[in-house]
Amino acid sequence: MALPLTFLFALVGYPFLYGVYLSLESRPVAQPGVFIGLQNFIEDAKDPVFWQVTWNTIIYTAISTALKMGGGLALALVMNQNFPMKNLVRAALLLPFIVPTVLSTIAWMWILDPAFSVINWALVHSGLSKSPGPSWLGNPVLAMASIITINTWRGLPFYAITLLAGLQTIPQDLYEAAVIDGASRRAQFWYVTLPLLKPVILIVTIFSVIFTFADFQLVYVLTRGGPANATQLFATYAFDIAMSGGQLGRGASVALAMLPLLGLLIIALTAYTRSRE
Repeated sequence: MALPLTFLFALVGYPFLYGVYLSLESRPVAQPGVFIGLQNFIEDAKDPVFWQVTWNTIIYTAISTALKMGGGLALALVMNQNFPMKNLVRAALLLPFIVPTVLSTIAWMWILDPAFSVINWALVHSGLSKSPGPSWLGNPVLAMASIITINTWRGLPFYAITLLAGLQTIPQDLYEAAVIDGASRRAQFWYVTLPLLKPVILIVTIFSVIFTFADFQLVYVLTRGGPANATQLFATYAFDIAMSGGQLGRGASVALAMLPLLGLLIIALTAYTRSRE
């Protein structure tokens, strides 16, 4: 028992506690820290960019999670059917999830490039847009829509495969009984499939919220938080302050600021799911 607890503390407990300690200091790079209490958090609260980052993170997480939930459930229902080369299609479904994030993000940078974008080429040649096409990563609204779309594309396989595993645990007897009672396909989904999938949906949604809320690689490689902080999230903003700005204590306070909000989101999600049971 002591060894697992020691291992857990070394990997999780110590870094977290050190981050809390760091957030209570004024700690420029290569200089000794000075204890300042909650001053870093007070500065965060006075920083308009911090509140923009908070709103960006909420929008990014909420929309991405909703899209992954709907798309992943739809894919899982399709993958649960019998069709030719079913196993091959299921394996191919995992490709966006297993490709390294940086590699897939660089590919998306080319897809969304204003000069060489495949999407812009299709829009211009189909007459839907004037040349050279939209600046996907240069416009604040389009940049946020782009990173949400890419995050959804990457996260769909996780949802789909996990929900597919849940679907395959549902006894077929329940569907046969529903058919005998005259239930339509829609009724079977609402009154058999969905209630039995709720525990899986809850777990996978909580994981998705945590991963999306703390997303860094995708956003930093694509936009570095731009344009004009339109796609700046907690993780990227904390990195910019700590590493680019050299203020380790302030960066740690920004990173820790996401914990209460993330906790509230998970509690609300859990309470909502249980209330629907």
